[in-house]
Amino acid sequence: SAAILWIIRRLQDSISLRGCLNKMGNFRAFLNITLVFLVFELCLVCCDITDGNTEHLKREHSLTKPYQGVGAQWDFSGSTLVTSSYVRLTPDERSKQGSIWNIVPCYLKDWEMHVQFKVHGSGKKNLHGDGIAIWYTKERLHPGPVFSNNAHFYGLAVFIDTYSNDDATDRSFPYISAMVNNGSVSYDHGKDGRSSELGGCSAEIRNREHDTYLAIRYSKGRLTIMVDVDDRNEWKECIDIGGVRLPTGYFFGASAATGDLSDNHDIISMKLYQLMVEHTPEEENLDWTKIEPSVSLLKSPKDNIDDPTGNFRGTPLTGWKVFLLLLCALLGIVVCAVVGAVVFQKRQERNKRFY
Repeated sequence: SAAILWIIRRLQDSISLRGCLNKMGNFRAFLNITLVFLVFELCLVCCDITDGNTEHLKREHSLTKPYQGVGAQWDFSGSTLVTSSYVRLTPDERSKQGSIWNIVPCYLKDWEMHVQFKVHGSGKKNLHGDGIAIWYTKERLHPGPVFSNNAHFYGLAVFIDTYSNDDATDRSFPYISAMVNNGSVSYDHGKDGRSSELGGCSAEIRNREHDTYLAIRYSKGRLTIMVDVDDRNEWKECIDIGGVRLPTGYFFGASAATGDLSDNHDIISMKLYQLMVEHTPEEENLDWTKIEPSVSLLKSPKDNIDDPTGNFRGTPLTGWKVFLLLLCALLGIVVCAVVGAVVFQKRQERNKRFY
């Protein structure tokens, strides 16, 4: 990228030091080779992070204005209203349920879903509800008590919960959390799903004047959830956990519900991007449709009831963290090289005085 090229030029200028390194051609060549190698590694890290490039957009799994795919590639149910500007899952009225589901099963092994949404209404603080759920599940259009969907689902759910049902909680709402289920666990709505969640974060997403976004990335057994809700045009990490196994052939969807309290729950867009990731021959030969949804944890999610921090297994560094570590290592090498060059030149000058 242009930023990386700029860094290379600045580093090369600093390495030059004209008088110092003119006598050290071989040493300078070594540094240049080191720079090229490290920048190549940085590029490998960066290329694994999608920037929303349209060539990776999978239109058969995406929902965008003016929603011409609704009916052909998307089904909706309940109180869902499709307009030319938004898909309203529920109006700001009590006891409403609505959902919208992609009818095309997704067979991508690595993907990233970007959701633009809007939650707004006339209710004052703590007098609104209930929220939106984003699904990647085996079944679709299966009504139930969890944001208008089935509680014993198979797959992944990401909840944007705007109302706290647990009076004893110390969390700040709205709260975003994730759950992977193989049908054996029921989402505990009374405890806001705390006993089965993988992690979560608070996010001020209600009645915002600007756009609000959620990103869900699944790649090589790692689930990362990010938000962009502060009008800064940058992602903020919410959940990052490894050891996640999700099959292919499931369906994407979104649902919402209101109870005694209400809100407008709008989906503006859902865009699915394919991540270009290499897999081992063993992984390629695996029948991904037969994988059972699961998460490898040091402890059961049920043990997380009284522990808001989670204490889940430590996971590998994310792409941006590796990028920063490599950049720091590169700068450290350059600094050491420059200091070494200055010391070398001074020794050369000192030796000349004895001739």
